[in-house]
Amino acid sequence: MKITKLLVAAGVLSFALPAFAQLAPKEGVDYVVLDPPQATDSPGKIEVTEFFWYRCPHCYELEPQLATWVGQLPKDARFKRVPAVFNDDWAIDARIFYTLDALGQENRLHSALMDAIHKDGGNRLRGDAYAKWVSDWVAKHGVDPKKYDAAYKAFTVDIKLKRARQMTQLYKFDGVPAMAVQGRWLVNASPTMLQVTSALIVQARDAAVGGK
Repeated sequence: MKITKLLVAAGVLSFALPAFAQLAPKEGVDYVVLDPPQATDSPGKIEVTEFFWYRCPHCYELEPQLATWVGQLPKDARFKRVPAVFNDDWAIDARIFYTLDALGQENRLHSALMDAIHKDGGNRLRGDAYAKWVSDWVAKHGVDPKKYDAAYKAFTVDIKLKRARQMTQLYKFDGVPAMAVQGRWLVNASPTMLQVTSALIVQARDAAVGGK
């Protein structure tokens, strides 16, 4: 699968901020049903997962609206991010994400790092040059370089990276950003993806109440 396809699969996107349940999404048009459904790790909650790539321009475009939307999620929903891993270069971003998470810095630095990547040229780099650029940036933003380096190479980060690679395959999306709801439905990038995701959260709640 070509990287160019992954980046432009959704075309030029303009993401709108939705109100909850204002859309009646159609299966096969607005979302797909995951077969088989995937296990979630949020007992008692409706799990909402964003698959992303730090260097993806569409993920960057979505980020401001997504941040506001996440702040408006109902109490029975839990949002999490999973870095997509289509190849070894994408795996660098996943490793960076899980390194920051291990250090308790991901929430603090996520949006700022993405902003720097797209405004300061990090998205033009690849491989070791990109990893070094990010580590230098992180050090400038208050993260101890030795702790960062140790976490970057940690076995626990290796395990999470392996799981992210597996989830990229199991959820069967072909581009980012993508959203999954309760391991049952997948919403690919479109201008209405947040509206569709909101409606599927309601659908997941109704299914749980109805025992479906």
